[in-house]
Amino acid sequence: MNPIWSPHVTVAAIAVDDRGRFLLVEEVVDGRRCLNQPAGHWDPGETLLQAVVRETLEETGYAFAPEYLVGIYHWEHPHKDLTYLRFCFAGRADSRDESRPLDVGIIGPLWLSPAELEARRDQWRSGMVGRCIADYCAGERYPLELLHCLAADA
Repeated sequence: MNPIWSPHVTVAAIAVDDRGRFLLVEEVVDGRRCLNQPAGHWDPGETLLQAVVRETLEETGYAFAPEYLVGIYHWEHPHKDLTYLRFCFAGRADSRDESRPLDVGIIGPLWLSPAELEARRDQWRSGMVGRCIADYCAGERYPLELLHCLAADA
């Protein structure tokens, strides 16, 4: 184990269109085509909400407006010494900027129904993909006011 444990804090977005399809990202990770929510690392100097808006835009071109926290997920990579702490948000994906270049490794955004997503389970980047959507479908919704950002001198 590393002498200094440093979990990777990430954010993920869940958006559903008017046909009940979920916004996902098709990407290449370690040479493998995967499906994931728009997701990524929390960067210094930003709030968790700013991070999920940024990551969704960078990976899909969609403007994302978070409305709820779905859950906080702890996942340990089965083959690497990596621990992730994911904050998953649900909200609206509004307009898409088709001219915006997407992050390196991103093939593009997809809208998949729950059945289509389940049929492609072997492509999920991790079990967090299905768990976040299952929790959303079960009605898990927590107010964004749960998150507090304190000034350094507080």
